[in-house]
Amino acid sequence: MPKIHRLLSLLLLAVSCDQKPEFNYYYYEPEDYALLTKTLNLPELPLDYTVEFGEHLSRTGIFPRPVDNDKAALGRVLFYDKNLSKDGTVSCASCHKQELGFADNTQFSRGVFDRSTERNSFALSSVANFSAYYGVDINGTNAIRFFWDNRAGTVSEQATATLANPREMNMEMHEVLSAVQSLPYYKPLFKMAYNDEAITADRITAAISDFVNAMGSVDSRFDREANRAVNATSVWGDVTSALRPSFSGFSAQENRGKEIFINNCASCHSANQGRPPLFNANNGLDASTLDAGVGGISNLPYEMSTFKVPTLRNVALTAPYMHDGRFNTLEEVIEHYNAGVKAHPNLHQDLKAPNGQPKRLHLSQQDKDALVAFLHTMTDPSVATDERFSNPFK
Repeated sequence: MPKIHRLLSLLLLAVSCDQKPEFNYYYYEPEDYALLTKTLNLPELPLDYTVEFGEHLSRTGIFPRPVDNDKAALGRVLFYDKNLSKDGTVSCASCHKQELGFADNTQFSRGVFDRSTERNSFALSSVANFSAYYGVDINGTNAIRFFWDNRAGTVSEQATATLANPREMNMEMHEVLSAVQSLPYYKPLFKMAYNDEAITADRITAAISDFVNAMGSVDSRFDREANRAVNATSVWGDVTSALRPSFSGFSAQENRGKEIFINNCASCHSANQGRPPLFNANNGLDASTLDAGVGGISNLPYEMSTFKVPTLRNVALTAPYMHDGRFNTLEEVIEHYNAGVKAHPNLHQDLKAPNGQPKRLHLSQQDKDALVAFLHTMTDPSVATDERFSNPFK
């Protein structure tokens, strides 16, 4: 039954409480739902993957795109399914754990056959919403790209590369397709997502795309306070000025940390934790490095040893930090920027002093503690518990 007909049938059941419908309506066919629930904890109706931005984000001109709830539900199952890996032990969620802000708490994650990944797992909850500014397919050539080295333009490209990576899931798409086609619980999900049971590689990656593109985080204490501040102004575009005054819901320490962040960190990481201002940069982790980062993809000398610049939502949940996971705590990260930046040839200009040498912030211990306190305000508690993004397998 086409989706529009299913939804119309639901509306027809909206009868007054003293009337009794003459038939029972099921979103899934009863036999399909019985098949699903042998393996999966899925509700009888699909969950709503709608994302809404507050004013401090929407006034900067970014907004989440709608996703298809049925495709996102299918994508959720694919994201957590270990059958999509060569040895049946690893899923996308193995390296992106919900309770850790969809990051991993180890420097390098373990893939199939206990192989180690080459970079730290990127925290998926660090973004406001993927569909709002990630993906060249929905946001054009100026979109933020995927992976630390920005080598993938879309979620589909990112998912395909991750599935095939011999250190991660080690499955070519024809193998993934065979695995999905062999698992009976996928037929009802594909039927609801695509109105027929045909399982194709393009449909698999499209469903993963809808699931990932619904991901994000917009309900931290910082977001609530930032929305109040921006709502009280007529500011549009760059909302940084509206965020500078003290937030009434923050402690004095948190407000001091916010001030330090806006003055020293926001030019790279975004004052409102919306779209990151930079595609990539070198942050002086080493004077030189064997990992060429974005430069290893582009072969451009000025991009050598540069990496994606993330926003920092839920950063308190996602240790260890940096593309190579070298820092275990926020305190270590702050000390790096305070006194440890190295003079790399491609060091970003915002990390240089007027004499061209690495900048030193000379923060007091009190200021460093304040900055840590502020970073904790960007934790969205719902991320770790949101049913829409949780493991659906029994």
